[in-house]
Amino acid sequence: MKNWLDVELLEFEKKNLEKQVNDLKKVSQQLFLKKEDGKKDDKREKKRNDLVTQLNKKAKTLYKNLDNWQITEIARHPKRLYALDYIEGIFENFEELHGDRLTGDDGSIIGGIGFLGGQSVVIVGQQKGRNLEENVKRNFGMPNPSGYRKALRFFQLANQFKKPIVTFIDTPGAFPGKLAEEMGQGEAIAKNLKEMMDLKVPVISVVIGEGGSGGALGIGVANEVMMLEYAIYSVISPESCASILWRDANKKKEAAVSLKNDAKTALKFKIIDEIIQEGVGGCHRNQDFVIENLKQSLSKSLKKLNKMSENQLITHRIHRFEKIGKVKILKQS
Repeated sequence: MKNWLDVELLEFEKKNLEKQVNDLKKVSQQLFLKKEDGKKDDKREKKRNDLVTQLNKKAKTLYKNLDNWQITEIARHPKRLYALDYIEGIFENFEELHGDRLTGDDGSIIGGIGFLGGQSVVIVGQQKGRNLEENVKRNFGMPNPSGYRKALRFFQLANQFKKPIVTFIDTPGAFPGKLAEEMGQGEAIAKNLKEMMDLKVPVISVVIGEGGSGGALGIGVANEVMMLEYAIYSVISPESCASILWRDANKKKEAAVSLKNDAKTALKFKIIDEIIQEGVGGCHRNQDFVIENLKQSLSKSLKKLNKMSENQLITHRIHRFEKIGKVKILKQS
C-alpha cells in the first residue's frame, strides 16, 4: 500500500479513507522502527495486514460509485501520469523533435519517433508540468497555434515516411489567450482536423487525463480512440460550462454530471473504442499496471490497423466519426 501512503489524497478520498490511511501510516512507522532495531513484531504485522485489507476493501467500494466530478478530480491529480511518462514506459529509443518550422517550439506539445514492438512510430502528446516552473514551460498543457502546427509537422512526417501515429491527449483546452486567437488558433486546429482525416497511416489516440474540446480534437482524429478509466473527455471544462449555463463556476460539480464526461459514457456513445483499466486509486497509484495495459492495447490495435490499405484507413477513420451521435429528421406536419 505504498502508493496510498505516499500520494496525496483527494478531497473525496479523505472523507472516506483518511482514517484507514493514517492508521496504516502509524503502524507501518512502528514496524519500520522495530525492524531498524532488528526486532520482529508479529502482532503489529498482523494489524498492518488487517488494515491493508480494510483499506483495499473500502477503496474498492468507493471507486465503484464515483460521480463525474470525482472522476474529473482524479483526471487532474498532480501525480497522474503524463504523456512523457507513457512514452518512456511504452516506447523504446524515443527521439524528441522540436519546432513548427514557422514561429517556435510550443512546450505543451511534445513529439518524436520511437519504437513499439520493433516498429517505428511517430508519437505526439500534450504535456503538463508538475510544478509552477514546468507548467509555465508547458503552458499548463494548453497548446498555442504553434503547438498544433508543430503536431501537424509530425503528422506530415509520419505520412511521408509511412509511419503509424500515436497521440496522447491531456489538455483542459487550447490556450484561449488574445495572442493565440490573433495567431490563428481556430484555423490551426481546423487544419489539423482536416489533415488528420486524410492521413494514409494508422492513427491511434489515447485520452490519458483531460480531453478538453477542440484542444483535444486537434490531435485526436484517429482510427481508434482509447481512454483511460478515470480520464475525462468533453466539449468544455466543467468550470467553463457552469460559468456559461449558470453564470456560476461553483456549480462545476453539477456541470460535470451534466456533461457526462466519463469513459463509460464515451464508450456507450462510440466516442471512444476502448477503456484502459487503471485499477483502484487511478493510474498514479498503479503506474506499472496501467503502462502495461496501455502498451498491450496499443500493440494489438497497431497490429490490426497495419493490415489496412491507405484507402481503407482513410475510409475507416471517416466512418468512425460518422457513427458518433444520432440524427433524427422530423417531418413537417
